[in-house]
Amino acid sequence: MEATLLLSASYEPIKVISWKRAVVLSILGKVEVMERYASVIHSPSLSMRLPAVVRLHRYVKNLPRRVKFSRQNLYLRDNYTCQYCNRSHPSSQLTYDHIRPRSEGGATTWTNVVTACIRCNLKKGNKPLSQVNFRLLQEPREPRWLPVLAPMTGIESTPRPWHTYLAWYERRS
Repeated sequence: MEATLLLSASYEPIKVISWKRAVVLSILGKVEVMERYASVIHSPSLSMRLPAVVRLHRYVKNLPRRVKFSRQNLYLRDNYTCQYCNRSHPSSQLTYDHIRPRSEGGATTWTNVVTACIRCNLKKGNKPLSQVNFRLLQEPREPRWLPVLAPMTGIESTPRPWHTYLAWYERRS
């Protein structure tokens, strides 16, 4: 069945919850249903369309969200594309590369690591980009997407009722 996007009282996406949890929160009066799916659920005393987006009535303090640095999140950030040769690959044919080599003090951070295919990574080795005539497709930066939405590689892959709220969040970030 469908998942539900949970928003804070100030309309910021917090996380994705099950539609069952969203129905319970709605019945308890803890959330306002902002958008609904076409699917309908029935119980002996109630029929309702599945909630697609719900907003909490009360403010919940959110800690700053940062995307965890991991190989999978790096590949998602770079769209499974080698940042040197611009070719897409399955994750089994990818690795990551330090722009400033670790041997020269380069750190493993979002701004110093990019996705690279095995061939390009072997060619670059521990040399600086200028020495191997490589150019980056784009300057690496820390991603701004919600960690809970990481498996979804863009707004196009999320349910349509979520788009307004995610687009607002992206513009704000």
